[in-house]
Amino acid sequence: MTRKMELLAPAGNREKAEVAIAYGADAVYVGGKEYSLRAGAGNFSLPELDSLVDYAHKAGVRVYVAVNSLLHNKDLTGLGPYLAALAEIGADAVIFSDPAVYAAAKESAPGLELHFSTQGSLTNWQAVRFWEEMGVERVILARELSLAEIAEIRRYVNLELEAFVHGAMCISYSGRCLLSNYLAGRDANQGDCAQSCRWRYALVEEKRPGQYFPIFEDERGSYILNSKDLNMLAHLPKLAAAGIDSLKIEGRMKSVYYVATVVWAYRQALDAYHEDPEGFQVEAEWVEELDKISHRPYTTGFYFGPPGPDAQSYSSGGYIRAYDFVGLVEENTGQASRIAVRNRMRLGDELELIRPKASAVQFTLDEMRDEDGCPVNESHANQRVFIQLPEAAPRYSLLRRRSKAN
Repeated sequence: MTRKMELLAPAGNREKAEVAIAYGADAVYVGGKEYSLRAGAGNFSLPELDSLVDYAHKAGVRVYVAVNSLLHNKDLTGLGPYLAALAEIGADAVIFSDPAVYAAAKESAPGLELHFSTQGSLTNWQAVRFWEEMGVERVILARELSLAEIAEIRRYVNLELEAFVHGAMCISYSGRCLLSNYLAGRDANQGDCAQSCRWRYALVEEKRPGQYFPIFEDERGSYILNSKDLNMLAHLPKLAAAGIDSLKIEGRMKSVYYVATVVWAYRQALDAYHEDPEGFQVEAEWVEELDKISHRPYTTGFYFGPPGPDAQSYSSGGYIRAYDFVGLVEENTGQASRIAVRNRMRLGDELELIRPKASAVQFTLDEMRDEDGCPVNESHANQRVFIQLPEAAPRYSLLRRRSKAN
């Protein structure tokens, strides 16, 4: 029987966590207020983590807490008690790369499951085996590995292997970036990345200060460090054959819409693969959904060998954005659904309804009412409106509209 791979989703805050769970994630990874590499995400206090773990476990979903920043001496104070608190609230694992976290966990929270982070840059079976022998239950492999290398690692170890399969790629070694710190004074290894690899760059000759030459003849400049986004949805059989146990989606800083759409697509694909591995085929609908989120052009990263020049986007540092996320279903009241508006909507808009366990449905917005029940022609972000949807839509269903720029 084919081993069932875990679908692991990002959750930058409570709403994103609940959306990931609703759309089919087997596990979510989150950051606490301390020791997490996504300082700009919402992140969770210990009471908030306690509440989330309880919510997730009732849904049969695991919660992994990132404790993955690179620690300085001052950061060690309170580390042991923090890990003990995570164990007490029932976190399913912590993600770490600093051996100080390992040591503190063994002393203060010996029962806490440990996942070694991709920031540890494990690229060979001997290094993976070392952490297996140290009692680590899972390693998150370096992004720079090919499928063939992962398959070889699998032959030598028995612990769980996790790998990124979708999302943004940094110009760094497994996320260990120095560029942000050097150019912006913001330490990516402390969770404060300035996204320096997405900036526009030009060439300067030593004896011609102030003269900037685009590396490619393009008035928009040249984005020589701007990697395309990873997308491995079409290659699930190869990921399974390589021995990967958990498929990780990048994006604790991404939107609710991104989380819902990507988790939905991979959930559909994974379920189809596990149901019929031999007959698995990629459905056009799954591919189209991943094209409807805000994304850079897609790449397969290092999985099929070192990426070449075509793995970079040279013309722009921005995203392809074909659709706008305009509303989130908060509650069904029988006749209409209460919508939290995230972007302007007007009567006559052609919208799509996205639901956790169904295909998208298109409809025309022909009526809206405000919270007082009065008809309105237009709504804006942060308002609540009531809309009669074309089909039953559970909480966390989403509404989107084709972007005006497309």
